[in-house]
Amino acid sequence: MTRLYLKKGREESLLRFHPWVFSGAVGGIEGPDPAEGDAVAVLSARKEFLGWGHYQIGSIAVRMLSFADDMPAGGPDETFWTRRLQGCLDARRAFGLAGSETTSCYRLVHGEGDGLPGLIIDWYDGVCVLQAHSAGMFRAKEQIARALQTIYGSALHAVYDKSSGTAPFKAGLDLGDGYLFQSEKATSLCPRTVLENGHQFLVDWETGQKTGFFLDQRENRALVERYARGRHVLNLFCYTGGFSVYALAGGAVSVDSVDSSARAVELVEKNIALNFGPDAPHRALCCDAIDFVKAAPRDTYDLMIVDPPAFAKHRGALSNALRAYQRLNAAAIGAVSPGGLIFTFSCSQVVDREAFALAVFSAAADSGRQVRIIDRLNQPADHAVSIFHPEGAYLKGLVLYVE
Repeated sequence: MTRLYLKKGREESLLRFHPWVFSGAVGGIEGPDPAEGDAVAVLSARKEFLGWGHYQIGSIAVRMLSFADDMPAGGPDETFWTRRLQGCLDARRAFGLAGSETTSCYRLVHGEGDGLPGLIIDWYDGVCVLQAHSAGMFRAKEQIARALQTIYGSALHAVYDKSSGTAPFKAGLDLGDGYLFQSEKATSLCPRTVLENGHQFLVDWETGQKTGFFLDQRENRALVERYARGRHVLNLFCYTGGFSVYALAGGAVSVDSVDSSARAVELVEKNIALNFGPDAPHRALCCDAIDFVKAAPRDTYDLMIVDPPAFAKHRGALSNALRAYQRLNAAAIGAVSPGGLIFTFSCSQVVDREAFALAVFSAAADSGRQVRIIDRLNQPADHAVSIFHPEGAYLKGLVLYVE
């Protein structure tokens, strides 16, 4: 195996189990030149073994898979993936998700949070949707699919690879999405109806965003349900209407769902009908969410959900993102009825909790209204954050009470 040596003194982060080796820390390479996605051993400048992981080209040179000398001969094999994925499934059982009678969808693998950097796997009632964010995980996808069959057995109907939009590498690999496994009984897989806290949702992983559904808002949607009774709700950037379904289930008087995607709005309407029939007090509007809230008269809505897509995907976009969060929240705070609530979120990893709160504070200050923070929101347990990799805490939210 290729051995990658660090520069003197650059092993400290690995001794604290941080899963990334940055390219600037690499002092030398011994053995065959690694191709992107190869497994490599990582050693200190004093030749002390530190662990092994997937090599890649870019600012992160290695994503660590283990800090022990447990590399299988020839690199990670199906046994390795089965053991790791079984550990992830055991954790989801401990969280009360796998095997739940009321929830049939969850995240099985959350990258660094589960010790598998570069890998995302979501479970949708018998279908696993895989996204590789590294060449190493992409090259291992067939082994991973077989390992999923081992841990789930007959409960698994299909494994779908959806890595074409997430793979940040150029390794000459075929990035076409498609099924890695389908059981003999697998028919009419997509879209699929799943349960979340007893509510039904159609999930389209083939053409939808991400893996088809934003599983990371499950607990926050349940909180909206608690607050929705008797309120007029506006769900901005609604995607397939998760918050809208929960709001209606909680007794909202009316719900307006706004998204710029016609396909998303179509799925919102289907999800509302699936849960409440054709006469629910709901409107789905295909238009720009920011323009809509800016034009909304005050007193129309007394509960708003503001859950935009990531405004910053890299640090170079941070300043513009913070200004965008400030403008969006200023519009929402200005429009919500007195005594109203705003659930506002950022899913941009490079926007930390303090920076997001400051952007919302600036929006509140500009509005001239009295605003209280009544809750701080996070991602759920199946979107685990490793204590050694705090950067994994990407989702942050605030619940605001506006006088």
